[in-house]
Formats: sequence, C-alpha cells, structure tokens
Amino acid sequence: MHEASLAGGVLQLVEDAARREGFARLLALRLEVGQLSGVDARALRYALEGLAPGTLLQDAQLHIEQPVGQAWCMHCAKTMELAQRGQPCPGCGGYQLQPCGGMELRVLDMRVSDD
Repeated sequence: MHEASLAGGVLQLVEDAARREGFARLLALRLEVGQLSGVDARALRYALEGLAPGTLLQDAQLHIEQPVGQAWCMHCAKTMELAQRGQPCPGCGGYQLQPCGGMELRVLDMRVSDD
C-alpha cells in the first residue's frame, strides 16, 4: 500500500512548513487526489489518520478533493471524463486516450494556528 508512504510524505511536508512558517498547530489540511492519480483516497485518509496521533496532523480536519479524470481521444480529437485508466472512449470506443486531468496529488492549502 503506497498510500502509507505518501501519507508520510504529506506529514513531512506539513512539519517542514511548520518549521519554516512558525506555526504550532494544523487546524485543517486540504488535499487534491485526482481519480487518475493511482492513489486510493480512502486508503490515504486511513494512513494519514493512523499517523496523526502525536503529530501536527492530530485533531486537524482532513479534506480530500477528488477531481474527475479527463482524457483526450486521439481518434475523436475530444476531451472527455474518464473514471479510470484503461476505459474506452465513450464516443468512439477506442483506446487511444491521453490522460489530461485528474492526475493530481497535492496539498492545496493548510489552515494553521500559532498557539
């Protein structure tokens, strides 16, 4: 489950930001995990919650946004929604699709406190 190592990376990012910016508490963390990112958002949430006790993540609200996947069909020359890789184009049934959205995995923002 690579989500556990990703959660560790998110925690490291938060801790680095706390040192750099001088905040003492994380109130809320908002992440973006695209449908085509290859990350299971539920597993990532579970891993973050498992790491939380005794860290800046403890008691922080966790919001995970999941932008829909998008792909450009080389045959139709159109962009369409794609729920997962390997699906055919809903327009022509072809498989020559180039993912172009919903691949993100990033921290969008953090709400913090000095005390």
